[in-house]
Amino acid sequence: MAATSGISVVRVRRAVEEDAAALAALAVQLGYPCEPREAEERLLALLPPTDHAVFVAETPEGAIAGWLHVSLSRLIESPLRAEVNGLIVDGTKRSLGAGKQMLEVAERWARERGCQNVNLRSNVLRERAHAFYLREGYEHYKTQKAFRKKL
Repeated sequence: MAATSGISVVRVRRAVEEDAAALAALAVQLGYPCEPREAEERLLALLPPTDHAVFVAETPEGAIAGWLHVSLSRLIESPLRAEVNGLIVDGTKRSLGAGKQMLEVAERWARERGCQNVNLRSNVLRERAHAFYLREGYEHYKTQKAFRKKL
């Protein structure tokens, strides 16, 4: 899938099983410990045509520069929307357009499925990411706390 704007130095495509180790390494950069085996198991569950898609940005040399996971969110209280569940660009490969291209592909994927919006969440500490999302046309519309219960 080609980007719709600018000169591309990366190519965005669907993730495949062989990408799992690179996805795990990038998850670690994002602050989420992940072993390649774990990433492979999780990716395999998302690969069949479902309400999820995982895209990677690949350099001309074949290196994975980043990944994006998007899913459909079906809620009672709002129309069908897409949720960017994760987006990471390798710290050594930023400013190549990979993040922008992956967002464009995810937005196209969402439109093709009838979504009216794409939502995403970003840690309050990731100020550079916040500026990026604002530049890409996203608006900050809500601040919330996240809660978790270990099962």
